[in-house]
Amino acid sequence: MRLSRRKLLASATLAASASAASVPVLSSHRSDRATPRHRAPLRTGFERLAADGYAALDGRRVGVVTNPTGVTRDARHIVDVMHADPRVRLTAVFGPEHGFRGTAQAGGSEGRHDDPATGLPVYDTYLKSGRPLADVFTASGVDTVVFDIQDVGARFYTYIWTLYDCMEAAALAGKRFVVLDRPNPVTGRAAEGPVLHREFATFVGRQPIAQAHGMTVAELARLFNGEFLTTPVPLETVRMTGWQRDTFYDASGLPWVPPSPNMPTPDTALVYSGTCMFEGTNLSEGRGTTRPFELLGAEGVDGRWAAAANELGLPGVRFREAYFAPTFSKFQGKTVGGVQIHVHDRAAYDPVRTGVALLVTARKVWDGFAWRADDWIDKLTGSGRVRTMIDAGAGVDEVTGAWQTELAAFRRVREGYLLYK
Repeated sequence: MRLSRRKLLASATLAASASAASVPVLSSHRSDRATPRHRAPLRTGFERLAADGYAALDGRRVGVVTNPTGVTRDARHIVDVMHADPRVRLTAVFGPEHGFRGTAQAGGSEGRHDDPATGLPVYDTYLKSGRPLADVFTASGVDTVVFDIQDVGARFYTYIWTLYDCMEAAALAGKRFVVLDRPNPVTGRAAEGPVLHREFATFVGRQPIAQAHGMTVAELARLFNGEFLTTPVPLETVRMTGWQRDTFYDASGLPWVPPSPNMPTPDTALVYSGTCMFEGTNLSEGRGTTRPFELLGAEGVDGRWAAAANELGLPGVRFREAYFAPTFSKFQGKTVGGVQIHVHDRAAYDPVRTGVALLVTARKVWDGFAWRADDWIDKLTGSGRVRTMIDAGAGVDEVTGAWQTELAAFRRVREGYLLYK
């Protein structure tokens, strides 16, 4: 019955693959979001793979590492599309944190199961690495692992480390690895922020890259393979066409699917590489609200915080005194005071510097400020430097100036792996 269904849907899939490439790029009325007329429509790695008749996967037993963001331009999941196409021998799916279909919250996954929609076996990769993850790939019977997940551009967003772990495991298992590229939603501008120190490596940062890395997943895969993997994996990247490094997500023409439950919009991604640092404090980072990472606060905080932050004159952003009651996570059900971040000039906005400024001013105006007891801030920022400098009374320029040498070194290394100039 499945074979006949696949044959029936194959012609529709071919037509959809061809038409996807002709969809025009959307633009916004805002001048800082407009896409110049001369730019070609963006095509993702998957669109290019499909338009080429899946030639890169010909004769292969394929497994896909993906989640709900692995969608086509018309919002169909690539697993459903490939499963219905007789040209692809899709035999397994591998789900990361939050799961393949996205049913789990932060810190959770869907476990091993058969996907109800396709019947395909779904294997859980979350918190697996090295030989145990290599054993999963071996048990699945695939010979080619394909990765297609939307990243958000921050070192501590775990999907890029799922990519790293899967590349390492594929090398151990003797599998080929194919990365289908997608846009960095906050552009591919120069990397910003501190670079991880290896002694602070965790699943929110395996290797020394900048906090806002400014790379696509295919570029990161090339960097991982060239700089960090002891045994490089046989790697192929299917790059995008029509994407330029200054392109924000809303100019891509692609649907935004939340990569995780607390990443609801591209605006969230824009601030995330800075305000996620508040996970390392006793303030709410806005989880449990409709504006996570844009709303920050705690009991006892008042309008002095927004005023202090605005006095710094940070480029591209303003701060509004705000009050909110999270429905879960920190301060669940309690009304707290704080700030809402309003970015008015995305090109000028520096999310990491802004995050540091908010930490510095929060500590000055609220005597209840504290770091999480587990020093989570050190894992997020990649060293103990941000925490100790702020505790010692350092200002924003001092803190951000302390990482400039290592950031410049990372930028030089990064340059050799960029696919889009």
